[in-house]
Amino acid sequence: MRNKTQLDIFDRWITEFKPLLFKVVRAYASTYEDQNDLFQEVSIQIWRSIPNFKERSKVSTWLYRIALNVALNWTRNNRKHTDGKQNIETVKHILEQVNEPVDERLDWLYKEIEKLDKVDRSITLLMLDGFSYKEMAEILGISESNIGVKIHRIKKHLTKQSEIEEHHAI
Repeated sequence: MRNKTQLDIFDRWITEFKPLLFKVVRAYASTYEDQNDLFQEVSIQIWRSIPNFKERSKVSTWLYRIALNVALNWTRNNRKHTDGKQNIETVKHILEQVNEPVDERLDWLYKEIEKLDKVDRSITLLMLDGFSYKEMAEILGISESNIGVKIHRIKKHLTKQSEIEEHHAI
């Protein structure tokens, strides 16, 4: 692939899919600086991977998978420096950036999502982003039925936690 063609594709994809990529970045990086670092890592991996895109899936699905894999590796590599959990203050900061009042239930939900293991957290984020079971399975490399089972367990867990804390009923 010619560098000019690759650069055109890269620019178009980064521009078009930046909001999607930043959803992944924000879910795995707590601070503004970490988010920028992780976004740069994701961008580098997208650049390197463009020649390998075979159009077997939608561009958005393929890019999401790249971003998710980079984020998971980044989290694993940075875990020795942090406890690996996203700081809820960062979530509040993100919400405040879009000038929306912080909803107590949303605040609680993000705290609960932080507590999930990395696969369940990824599934939850994909589900919240509206991906189908098939797309989630493709992105995460697990079966659709496994996705269904995990979503059922996640919903059951979140429902139970909301009942325990009563005022956060979801």
